[in-house]
Amino acid sequence: MLIAKSVEKKYGNLQVLKGVDIEVSKGEIVSIVGSSGAGKSTFLHILGTLDKADKGEITLNNQRVDRLKGKSLSSFRNKHIGFIFQFHHLLPEFTAIENVCIPGWIAGNKKKEVEARAGEWLSILGLANRLNHKPAALSGGEQQRVAVARALINKPSIIMADEPTGNLDSENAQDLQQLFIRLRDEFQQSFLIVTHNSELARMGNRVLHMKDGLMMAQ
Repeated sequence: MLIAKSVEKKYGNLQVLKGVDIEVSKGEIVSIVGSSGAGKSTFLHILGTLDKADKGEITLNNQRVDRLKGKSLSSFRNKHIGFIFQFHHLLPEFTAIENVCIPGWIAGNKKKEVEARAGEWLSILGLANRLNHKPAALSGGEQQRVAVARALINKPSIIMADEPTGNLDSENAQDLQQLFIRLRDEFQQSFLIVTHNSELARMGNRVLHMKDGLMMAQ
């Protein structure tokens, strides 16, 4: 489903990625671990089309995403890739359900259909009674679940998560881990996760190790 070959990235004189490969199948949770500065987040952002590689090929659902530009790239990202970050990036002036709806509205889907789907996801994630609460009225764990629902709203091919438990306490981190497993098992949702959390990394199907801009042999 997701295939990247020989991805390279340089910032000035610093070679951050030195020819990195990866494959992620449908319904698979793949974690990338490594020390700070190994290139993990850079690689994830390039795979998610938030940054551009200097060299290499990236294919998602048989589409060469590294060749897309402008509106075509933005539209593809919106429809096929969901994002979860360490910080939830919820808009404070919008309610939980409105925050979840935003990617669906950007995609041009019908407002009522998007709202119905957002309500369903928030209910599945245990937030049925929090739909109209703004982020300030939600706990950290609840905010992260809203962010998960937002990532799911457009039925993405893959969710890319950058340190998703980094801002959570241990209990909420464990809850998020179990949620990822549930989404994989019940909905065949694919995940690519960058994390320093060894427990989160181990709960997936595979753990990959990066060091000095390279994926290390398993």
